[in-house]
Amino acid sequence: MRYIRTLAVALTASLALAACGGGGEDANTASGTPKSGGTLKVSFWPDNPNFSCIDPFQVYWIEHRSIIRNFADSLTDQDPETGKIVPWLAEKWDISTDGLAYTFTLRDGVTFSNGKKVDAQAVADNVTGWIETVKTTNGAAYGASYIQGLTGATVVDPLTVKLTLSKPNSSFLQATSTTNLAITDPSEFALSPADRCTGKGVIGSGLFVLDHYTPKTETVLTKRAGYTWGSSLSENTGEARLDKVIFNYVAEDSVRTGNLTSGAIDIAWPRNPFSPQDQTLIEKTGKKIEERSLPGVSYTLFSNTTAGRPLADKQVRLALSKAIDRQTYATTIYGAGYPVVKGAFNSTTPYFKSEESKLAYDPDGAGKLLDAAGWTLGADGIRVKDGKQLTIDYPLTSFVSSAELLQAQAKKVGINITLRQLTPAQQATYLAEGSYDLTSTYFTRADPGALQFILNPDVANSKALARQASTPDAVTKVQDLFAKALQTTDEKQTTAAYEELQDYLIDEGITLPLNERVQKAGLSEKVHGFAFTSESFIKLNDVWKD
Repeated sequence: MRYIRTLAVALTASLALAACGGGGEDANTASGTPKSGGTLKVSFWPDNPNFSCIDPFQVYWIEHRSIIRNFADSLTDQDPETGKIVPWLAEKWDISTDGLAYTFTLRDGVTFSNGKKVDAQAVADNVTGWIETVKTTNGAAYGASYIQGLTGATVVDPLTVKLTLSKPNSSFLQATSTTNLAITDPSEFALSPADRCTGKGVIGSGLFVLDHYTPKTETVLTKRAGYTWGSSLSENTGEARLDKVIFNYVAEDSVRTGNLTSGAIDIAWPRNPFSPQDQTLIEKTGKKIEERSLPGVSYTLFSNTTAGRPLADKQVRLALSKAIDRQTYATTIYGAGYPVVKGAFNSTTPYFKSEESKLAYDPDGAGKLLDAAGWTLGADGIRVKDGKQLTIDYPLTSFVSSAELLQAQAKKVGINITLRQLTPAQQATYLAEGSYDLTSTYFTRADPGALQFILNPDVANSKALARQASTPDAVTKVQDLFAKALQTTDEKQTTAAYEELQDYLIDEGITLPLNERVQKAGLSEKVHGFAFTSESFIKLNDVWKD
């Protein structure tokens, strides 16, 4: 198993910031005896307009991954407090000394919601389906990043299956705990990826059943009778206490908050943290807020380092980083007490290393770097070199106050960030065209391997962004450090490589972290037993309503 030595400390620090503790209450101590029955109503951020999908292996939309967690189980589960991988559909496992074979012994008696057995053959068929889906989608399926090196599976006996890899991948065990590698009825893989996205044929073994998915409108889960195999990380390992869960999609944060405070819904689940005003309103009306940092890549700026671009110069990238007052950024955008980002990853990510001192606000240091790079202050306060202003193009899908704050902070050291509204057509092409200086993205996964999907051109979702985010030499260095971390069974080597990687990313200005990503949830006073998973998704095993 892959443990982490900093995660528990990081989580403790992160959760200490939570308004209500972040991990959910103990249903038996806070609110009496759990009750069965009732419908839970949850309002999410809008459905993905470009890729509406509820198929576990393909989907990346974190709201849908949260839904999937409750109708499709995985081979293993991950403790959100320690990062430890624990049994779930698999009772135990063995990893070969060379890291190329993972042999899982499955629980007996587990079935999909249609009655079919979850046995070794079903798992092996899922592996085949995952690999074929990667080929069919040309690597676009989100699950592709979780199965690097996976070559197939062999049935040893009805309850034992061996998964084989072409090269060691130390993050693979954690991958088996994720929603993207949830085990589903393998008959779904006979359908096209597009059909599976609609929910057609997607059948899991979870405590709920996917009743229906209506893109951009709602997703409904219904209780599954006879469920008895929840992981040990839930107090309730049996049938769900709720009869039904209705997830709808609401675009306006204020509407979502209003629905919660009026009692129309039970849980308001925003994509971005509640505004300070909404948070105050929620708490004043007797509701509560749970929160936990999302693991994975923090909300980060990535540069276009193509020759001739201003951010091709490492000194300019580092100057921009020093110009960002991350403390002010966090409190201005998200309110007092919001955690300040401390590295390339959020603090709940395994192997997280704080780079806080390197990310300190240092406008004087930024000025010195720009001076050394030949950029001198012009009469209007913007730096100039060879007759050209230091202008950085930051295209946006929509104008937001956070980008305007970044623009204002950069201007104080003489960097002119221009904010450019992208048309829908431009949104699809600007990365491939390289028509930008800055872009921003993130990746949610409770493993640092998440960053490969952004920076490693071999597996990145956007090959163009990965190639342009750093120089060819830096790309090679990042790939080598990932290889050292992943292609080993030595925990010390994995830890050392990930620590070196995090230092390198900040020292070279490859990643410019802006803010910690925190998932918040507003809860009705009628909701009890709430908890987050290791990926900061909603876990419904213990949830019940008055």
